[in-house]
Amino acid sequence: MIYRFLTGDDDSAFCHKVTKALSEGWLLYGEPHYVFDPVAGKMRCGQAVTKEVAEQHYDETRKLTDYV
Repeated sequence: MIYRFLTGDDDSAFCHKVTKALSEGWLLYGEPHYVFDPVAGKMRCGQAVTKEVAEQHYDETRKLTDYV
């Protein structure tokens, strides 16, 4: 299993990022997180996702999106 934490502004681009991950086989892990960034004056959000990968050894130099 591999893990990613998606982050971004609380906007439609972040929703598209999460939706794209789900369409690629990632599963939501836990609840979304929201925090106010007082410097930028914006809400930021994050969502953990996980993915089962069969018989692939973890390699820290490999992009997580390259696992299938």
